[in-house]
Amino acid sequence: MQRLTKNAQAGTSRNKWAGLGVLAAGLSMIVIDGTIVGVSLPTIIDDLHLDLNEAQWVNSLYSVVLAALLLTSGRLGDRLGRRKLFMAGVVLFMAGSIFAALSQDATGLILSRVLQGVGGAAVLPATLSSVNSTFFGKDRTTAFAIWGAVISGMAAIGPLLGGWLTSSFAWQWIFIVNIPLGLAVLVGTVLWVPETSSPDDRAGVDILGLLLSASGFGLFVFALIEGPTLGWWSAKGALDLGPVSWPADAAISAVPVTLAAGIVLLLGFVLWEKRRARIGRSAILDLSLFTVPTFSWGNAVAATVAIGEFGLLLVLPLYLINILGLGTLNAGFVLAAMALGAFFSGASARHLAARMGPPNVVIIGLGLETAGLLALGLFITSSTSIWLIAALLVVYGLGLGLASAQLTGTVLADIPTAVSGQGSATQSTVRQLGAALGSAIMGSVLAHYAYSKGTELLGAASGLPADKADTLAGQLRDSAGGIVPQLVQSGTHGPMGDAGPAAAGAMSDAFAQAVSASVLAAAIFLFIGLVGSFFVAAASGKVHAAEAADAAATTN
Repeated sequence: MQRLTKNAQAGTSRNKWAGLGVLAAGLSMIVIDGTIVGVSLPTIIDDLHLDLNEAQWVNSLYSVVLAALLLTSGRLGDRLGRRKLFMAGVVLFMAGSIFAALSQDATGLILSRVLQGVGGAAVLPATLSSVNSTFFGKDRTTAFAIWGAVISGMAAIGPLLGGWLTSSFAWQWIFIVNIPLGLAVLVGTVLWVPETSSPDDRAGVDILGLLLSASGFGLFVFALIEGPTLGWWSAKGALDLGPVSWPADAAISAVPVTLAAGIVLLLGFVLWEKRRARIGRSAILDLSLFTVPTFSWGNAVAATVAIGEFGLLLVLPLYLINILGLGTLNAGFVLAAMALGAFFSGASARHLAARMGPPNVVIIGLGLETAGLLALGLFITSSTSIWLIAALLVVYGLGLGLASAQLTGTVLADIPTAVSGQGSATQSTVRQLGAALGSAIMGSVLAHYAYSKGTELLGAASGLPADKADTLAGQLRDSAGGIVPQLVQSGTHGPMGDAGPAAAGAMSDAFAQAVSASVLAAAIFLFIGLVGSFFVAAASGKVHAAEAADAAATTN
């Protein structure tokens, strides 16, 4: 009988780890899709005739939808079953991928990204909360490390996969690849992933909370993305979204209005969630989680770090392809230097954490990330060596692997299993909101500097009249640098004649400076995260000291 019990336990243990592999594969789809698009954007822009605004939406709307729905899906997983939600999310994600591959214009692709985001919002918290409710003790630490390594490694390998698929086949294949992987994940889920749930005894469904959070996040990110085009205060362009229109000659731009509306809705969301908790009703966001110091500080760090990390993945592929002249595959290889560093350090992060504690590993990781991006931002020019860029990305990737692999476990370490869905969904929401803000903020920095530096350098280098320099600078901004290789290729035979090469050089320098400014802005956010990580370490130390004191008192 004892032997049978051990065999049964061993079988259960094997199934548990096999289930983790399936959850990691599902997570990989969601994470890769957040980064695989960046390196393919120049090709997509050219094929579907997108402008920079539309390209930003293609790149960031996925993260916006994720951020808006993660809290709700995390709560649904707790109540209805995490495996059910995971499988439903994979199906929706696959459907969005099919529609994206079939898209013929910007509208179709953007709407497909919305559907992918809905599916991803169901998958992401279900993976983490399933891990949190299935693994315990040392096994949970290992499982969290694997989950974090998948996050960092797959995010870094996405550009390489995107470059290979786009150059070897077509950009549509960055979405088609999700179909066979999704089918395999569904089969594996049925075989090895157990159903878990944490039913909520509180009554009601928080519909208003969903509407407030989704609308608030959406308007907030919309304002950041549209700011350079519509104007941050004075109206620079017209807004036309179906029944909603805002004239270009309005006294004020639509941006500050939508930004203020987004902030008001998010404040209303927080107040509404407080009220529901006070009267004992079910709520999307359990604000009591933020009374746990490691959770609150860890989420603040995760948000600022995600802004820097995902902002980098928007601007760097545009620089490598449009300014340094690399193809999508070669650009993917350069960006894969991040994956090289991340996989190496992610594998060793668990051993380092055992020796010095996860919060200290996060500090080391964010220090390396910040140093790598700071150096990269300072060295970027229109002729920087790709080997130097790759070397700095390896340093950045080393830090990425260390920080991502341990930050997730640190954030959730003190959260009770009964609310693991809420905790993991909140942590994932914060990260995805940071990703959406990263694309929006770095895209805004890129657009601003591309236009201002373009106007300045075109007037000085090519002797163009002010109105022509202004027009070309606008084209540089709107094409996300895509006009540069066109001018370089046409030489003196283009529409600018003999001034063509000088204009191309000036625009190349201007866009490189814009990318440099964007990367330095990303480094600033990572530095803020680094400072915050010291507070995470302090909070974690206090918790462990209190636990040790309680254990000693119980023993005595």
